Amino acid sequence: MQTTVVIVGAGQAAGQTIVSLRHGGFAGRIVLVGDEPYLPYQRPPLSKKFLAGELDAARLLLRQEKFYSEHSVEVELRTRVTRIEPGARKLDLGSGNSLTYDKLVLATGSRVREVDLPGSRLAGVHYLRTIDDVNRIREDFRPGASLVIVGAGYIGLEVAAVALSHGLKVTVVELADQVLARVEAPPVADFMARIHQEAGVDIRCRTGIQAFKGKTRLKGVVGTDDVEIPADLAIVGIGILPNVELAQTAGLVCSNGIMVDEYCRTSDADVLAVGDCTNHPNALRRRRVRLESVHNAQEQAKTAAATILGRLEPYAQIPWFWSDQYDLKLQIVGFSTRTEQAVIRGEPESRSFAAFFLDEGRLTSVYAVNSPREFMLSKKLIALGARPDPALLRNTTVPFKTIAESLEN
Repeated sequence: MQTTVVIVGAGQAAGQTIVSLRHGGFAGRIVLVGDEPYLPYQRPPLSKKFLAGELDAARLLLRQEKFYSEHSVEVELRTRVTRIEPGARKLDLGSGNSLTYDKLVLATGSRVREVDLPGSRLAGVHYLRTIDDVNRIREDFRPGASLVIVGAGYIGLEVAAVALSHGLKVTVVELADQVLARVEAPPVADFMARIHQEAGVDIRCRTGIQAFKGKTRLKGVVGTDDVEIPADLAIVGIGILPNVELAQTAGLVCSNGIMVDEYCRTSDADVLAVGDCTNHPNALRRRRVRLESVHNAQEQAKTAAATILGRLEPYAQIPWFWSDQYDLKLQIVGFSTRTEQAVIRGEPESRSFAAFFLDEGRLTSVYAVNSPREFMLSKKLIALGARPDPALLRNTTVPFKTIAESLEN
C-alpha cells in the first residue's frame, strides 16, 4: 500500500523536505499544502534584492514548477488547513475537502508580530514577510519618500540599506538601547549602527512607538518621546511568532514552538515538524531553542526526511546566519551572550573584521564582516569546542587558517 506524506506549509523547510524525500528514494505519495499562491520560495532576498528590484519572483522559487510535476508532487496552493485530526490521520482544508496521511510534516513557519496601536491599519503601514508584502511596499517605495522603520533587527536594517540606495529618507526607531539587540553583541551592533548613520540613516534607540498618524493614509509616526516623525510609509519589523495553532488544537506539545526531538518528531509519532515553527534540543546551547534561519529550516528538513525514510540521523547542527547591508556581508556562526569575552580580529574601520566570542576560553560564536575565511573555518572550531589564544586571534600577521589548523590538531 502506498505511503502518503502530507507537508503543511510551502516555505524553505517544506521545499527541502520534498527534495530530500525524493532524493532519498521515497516513492510514495507527497502532497504539499500552502496558503500562499506561490511554490516554496526563499525569504531572505525579500528584504534585499527582491525589494530592490534586482530579483524577480520566479528567481525566488526553490524549484520551478517542472520539478514538482516530474517528481509526482501534488501541490495545493491558496489552501489553508483548518484542523488536524491525529486519531484519524486526517486534515480538514478550508476548501471543505480533506486529506489523509501516513506521515504529516508541519512546516508552518512563522508570521510577523503585529502592533495594535492607533493608526496601525492606515494605508502605508506595512509588514515584510511574503512576496505580496514586498509588492505592496514597492507601491510606496519612491525617491524622496520618508520611511520610518520600526525595529532595528536584521530585516529593518536590510530594508534601511535598500531604501537609502533608492533615494528614500530613512528613520529607524528601536525600543532597545542598541540596534540588533536580540541577536548581536555590542561590538558588532555598534559597528553596524555607525555604518548606517554614516550612510544617512537616522537611528533612534530607546524609542518606542505610540501611534501612527493620518486620516486614511499614513502621514507620521509618533514615538514614545512624543516626537512625530514625518512618514509616507512605515515598515514594522519587531520579530516573528511561530505558527503553532494547528499543532496546539491537535493536542501536540508546544512551548515557544512545536516541541520536537533531535529527529524532528513531535509528541505524535506520525507527525514531524521542521523550520521556524519548531522548538528543538540544541547541543551547543545545551538546552532547547527555536531558530529562525534558512540553515535551520534546510537541515531540519533533511533530518525529518531521513526519519520518514527510516534512517534516524539526529539534527546536531551549529547554527549560522547572514545579512547583506550596503557592501557588507555579515556572517554569524554559533551563539553569543553579552557576558562572553569579545576578541576583535582586524580593524572595523576597514569594513573587514571578525569578532570572536569566548565563554570561559571556549569559542562559542563568530561574527564575520566581509571575512568569509574566518566564518567558514570557525564552524568546525566551534563544533570542536576549540579554545583559541585571544592574543593569537588578534594577531592578523598570523593567517587565520594557520590558527585554525593548530586548534584542529
